[in-house]
Amino acid sequence: MESSMFQAPLAISYLFTTKEIGVQTYIANKLFTFPEQEVDFYLPQLISMYIHIPELATLIFPYLKQRCIKSAEFSLQVVWLLKSYSSDAHLTSKKKSDGTKLKTLILSDKLRPRSFHDREVVKHPLTAPSPNKKAHQRSQSDASALIVGQASAEAAENSSTCLGDLRSGRAFNTGCTCFNTHRGMVNNLKGRQTSCICSAPRLEGEVQFVDKLLAIGHLLPEVSGGKEAQAIRLRAEIDQINLNLPARVWLPIHSSSIPHHVLHISTAFSAVLNSKDKAPFILYVEVLEVDNIETSPVPQKMLNALRSTKSEENLLTNERPSPSNTSQNLATMLHSNSMGMLYPYDNDDCWTQEDDEISQQYVNKMKTDRDTISQISLESSDSRDMMVAAGDIRRRLSSAFSDPRTLARRRDPEDPSANVLSEPWMDKVQRIRDSSPYGRLANWRLLSVIIKCGDDLRQEMLAAQMLEMLQNTWKDEKLALRLRPYKIVCLSADSGFIEPVLNSVSLHQIKKQHQMSLLEYFHANFGPPNSEEFLEAQQNFVASCAAYCVVCYLLQVKDRHNGNILLDDKGHLIHIDFGFILSTSPRNLGFETSPFKLTQEFVDVMGGEESDMFRYFKLLILQGLLAARKHMDNLLILVEIMRSGSQLPCFKSGAATVQALKNRFHLTLTEEKLERLVDKMVCNSLDSLSTNLYDRYQYITNGIL
Repeated sequence: MESSMFQAPLAISYLFTTKEIGVQTYIANKLFTFPEQEVDFYLPQLISMYIHIPELATLIFPYLKQRCIKSAEFSLQVVWLLKSYSSDAHLTSKKKSDGTKLKTLILSDKLRPRSFHDREVVKHPLTAPSPNKKAHQRSQSDASALIVGQASAEAAENSSTCLGDLRSGRAFNTGCTCFNTHRGMVNNLKGRQTSCICSAPRLEGEVQFVDKLLAIGHLLPEVSGGKEAQAIRLRAEIDQINLNLPARVWLPIHSSSIPHHVLHISTAFSAVLNSKDKAPFILYVEVLEVDNIETSPVPQKMLNALRSTKSEENLLTNERPSPSNTSQNLATMLHSNSMGMLYPYDNDDCWTQEDDEISQQYVNKMKTDRDTISQISLESSDSRDMMVAAGDIRRRLSSAFSDPRTLARRRDPEDPSANVLSEPWMDKVQRIRDSSPYGRLANWRLLSVIIKCGDDLRQEMLAAQMLEMLQNTWKDEKLALRLRPYKIVCLSADSGFIEPVLNSVSLHQIKKQHQMSLLEYFHANFGPPNSEEFLEAQQNFVASCAAYCVVCYLLQVKDRHNGNILLDDKGHLIHIDFGFILSTSPRNLGFETSPFKLTQEFVDVMGGEESDMFRYFKLLILQGLLAARKHMDNLLILVEIMRSGSQLPCFKSGAATVQALKNRFHLTLTEEKLERLVDKMVCNSLDSLSTNLYDRYQYITNGIL
């Protein structure tokens, strides 16, 4: 165990399989020596062991405790995983108690860093100025020096009265000013650490931010009037959240790779995704990349962030919906009680007499919105009574929206999200940045997130781990196979955040919008058959199709209709939605019996069954399986740990689930025999009757082409 080969994967495996308390203790202590990023990959497995194996909970606790003290982000990852995996009804009260105790301990804010600063006076905290003062009257002399005790009292009062209240404009503000003092600013510029000395809640702001987003996800399915009505309601809810931003909050799906603070959510580009029963939605979020989520100063609020939202939407569309029953149903829900959100901003330089007038205009307009049905729509092009952004923002936006590529896109009333999703990512980034008052900040970034409620994403998270491990394996083996793993953050047993796959479109949308075959779509987008761009896209298609064939076979991925298969702008095939893997299938109908989905259209893109690319495709599948079985133990342990004590549908066959997965690696077959097996699987999958039946079933029931 002192060998350099003893890394996190082996440690997690031994921790789960060994029964020797001495060995378990040693490994638990060894966790402190591994890179945090390596251990974080196995965090779902660690939390599962913490909940289901009481004797390990005691050993794992010191590591979790230290990491929670060190990081608010890690603390909440642990809390959300505990919520997700402690919800199973079959758990004993003792096991539930272990998870609940740790969750309560973290949320009580008792696991936080100690302040090493002496108890000095905190001079010139950047508190909000008085609302009655004009810009020329405000200066830093308005702020009285506060001692630590006063700072603590103020933080406690602010957080208790404002946290979670969207009407306050400070719903995510914990009341802490330690990092926005002059000392905090200087320390940030010099790379020094600043400690919080006011004892403000460390986690509650982010908890409230995530809860408000999830509340929208639970609310939208109840909105009558179809996708358009849901889209209007979504934008209304996002408007309320925006009035409480910027804040020390982040998107947990991106925070580990891009530490950031949320500045603003693009209302105009928010969209409800196509789903029969649920209402998942996608958000495009402006953030400021920072050195440290917890200690970097939060950007100052800009009034233009309020003013630009309406202008952005007016320029996004030239449509003006007529009054309807849908509008009448929505009349009472838009911006209810949002007047209280307008509060003094931290930026002393941006609030002027003109801004006070604009604020009053906003209030009057919001009152009119609640009383006048004809002005309900958030996409109205009549801006005479509405706030507008600064002239330069309007001019830049007008130029962006006159782009022929923008005008060529058409709204699909059955799937309003298609228009938003079809735009190239860099075009979207530029348009949103041009329209944003925060766009000139050097570290401005645009991030996207899908929020899904009402679905259990724990199986998806396990599949995402498997995909990432397989992709790393093939990369280490220098194989051409290409997967596109995406991140999943489970927030509870029925909600979570999903990382969107950028610059991609589903095969369903290709067929619906373009009404052409996949090969014709390749020619239209990548050029004639012998062009360099087409050949590169074709090679990308083959490498990715082969990779997902291996994944679909090993994990027995089902529900492979054309809405769950994407094509990106480089020709890569990408599978999404791994809700049915291992032992489960949609409604347990067992339609999809072939090893993987391989339609005639896929083979046509490769050049046909007699082509060199098709032979290359089969070779890649063989290479992928050979490499995967060399690392089989690392893959199996992910599943074995998560199966222990779990009631997830993918484990309904119990221990047989893991054994069946192991059998699919075919350890006893020689390379020649495995090659013959691959040929047989390809033959059985090509234009399979079961695949065609399932596609037909999806078309009849859900309209998926």
